[in-house]
Amino acid sequence: MYQPALVTFAVLLSSSALVNGGKVLVYPVDGSHWVNMNVIIQELHARGHEITVLRRSHSWYIKPDSPHYKAITINFAADLDVEKFMSCITNVLTTRRQGASVWTRMSLEFDLMKVFYHVHKDGLKMVEEIFEDTKLMQSLHDTKFDLVLTDPAFGGGVLLGHRLGLPLVLNVRWTIQGEGHQAIAPSPLSYVPIPGSELTDKMTFTQRISNIMQYVFTKIYISYVTEPNYKPFVHRYFGSDVHYMELFQAADIWLMRNDFTFEFPRPTMPNVVYMSGFQCKPSKPLPEELEDFVQSSGEHGVIVMTLGTVVGNLTEDITEEIAAAFAQLPQKVIWRHKGRKPSTLGNNTLILDWLPQNDLLGHPKTRVFVAHGGTNGIQEAIYHGVPLVGLPLLFDQFDNLFRMGARGVAKVLDIATVNRDNFLEALKEVLYEPSYQEKMKKLSSLQRDQPMKPLDRAMFWIEFVMRHKGAAHLRTESYKMSMIQYHSIDVMAFLLAIILIIFTVFISAVKCLCRRVFYGSKVKKE
Repeated sequence: MYQPALVTFAVLLSSSALVNGGKVLVYPVDGSHWVNMNVIIQELHARGHEITVLRRSHSWYIKPDSPHYKAITINFAADLDVEKFMSCITNVLTTRRQGASVWTRMSLEFDLMKVFYHVHKDGLKMVEEIFEDTKLMQSLHDTKFDLVLTDPAFGGGVLLGHRLGLPLVLNVRWTIQGEGHQAIAPSPLSYVPIPGSELTDKMTFTQRISNIMQYVFTKIYISYVTEPNYKPFVHRYFGSDVHYMELFQAADIWLMRNDFTFEFPRPTMPNVVYMSGFQCKPSKPLPEELEDFVQSSGEHGVIVMTLGTVVGNLTEDITEEIAAAFAQLPQKVIWRHKGRKPSTLGNNTLILDWLPQNDLLGHPKTRVFVAHGGTNGIQEAIYHGVPLVGLPLLFDQFDNLFRMGARGVAKVLDIATVNRDNFLEALKEVLYEPSYQEKMKKLSSLQRDQPMKPLDRAMFWIEFVMRHKGAAHLRTESYKMSMIQYHSIDVMAFLLAIILIIFTVFISAVKCLCRRVFYGSKVKKE
């Protein structure tokens, strides 16, 4: 009677072995991107997989020691260090605040482009060192990894995955050429807004012109920042007939860090797996002192403010204005701020170097989230149903908050013109206008109403790639086509040529026939 049970147990053990105990090589991107990659790493470790993370010696956030992964540290000194990067960002913010001329702002944007040019250049230098380190490469080969998991915002992990001949899974929102969908899925400019355009999928004629102009600008940016770095590198190591974006497009699975509660509807592909909110989780109890502060807010509730991992604090004039606005509210405020304490700070505001963002957003007394518009923070706000007051600072934050504004769950301000009056007005609007809360609760309901949790979905597809040594059956082969082939320009040219030939033959035949009839009737008359 025990035999069927023993057989079942043996089958479960054997099937478990198919998905557990895999070996994953992770090539992450530092900064805020590491925050969400680390969530996946911890879950993979919890499921029994062996994780190896490649990191550089001067990493910002990726620690050399962790209970969840083994680190391989590359002793690489980048030409562009964190101080230079932060200095450039600070200059951009300061210039925007001071209302500089268009030419000055364009110059700063160009400086930012140069920064990213050097970031990509440094990244490829590190990859080159890895490729040229025969001992390290042999070790990576001998470990027999099941796949490479990487963030394609920078290309190192993609290049290493192809060099090792391993299946490739992308944890993606951006690639080196922009938003992830643009690299793999059809993206008609008539209704798919280009990131940075701050447009919806319902565009007027002039907005479609603007969208195309933004697309052209993106192509110019790629030609300056990306093309000069990746093209010669890929030709050197993978052959002159290989375009660098083909290596990205050949990835087996694209784990997209968004979904259609955030994105506007658009074409997608079979190997794109949406996992928006995968890092979100139910809130945990707050530390006792913080909980006491939150409870002291009474019926008015709490406002939470943080600006993410890149910008720790704003300029002093902005913080003074923000603090003064907070001081006029009956709500309690918890503000992550690392700079000098504002002189206008009210008794209702608690300043912290760090705060448990997810746990605060999930607290029933939290009313508004003042945020810079990073993807992680926005998704946590959606998950917990907390409306936003947005202060976009850099990069994709403008577009992220624009999308939230378009859905009626955020009030977005320009950091260049923000002051205590308009900031206070925005806070009161989001606090006391019920539609913001109602629409955010609706978005939260949509995000949560799924057949399985986003993180479980991501795990399934990562383990799917391990089990089947890839997912080539889901991958379109269009990336191997040239632009002429992809858009069937050669076919249309061929068919047009055939039509022209037939038309020419027809006209010639008609002319010949007319000529014969004309000359024939003329001969008869004579």
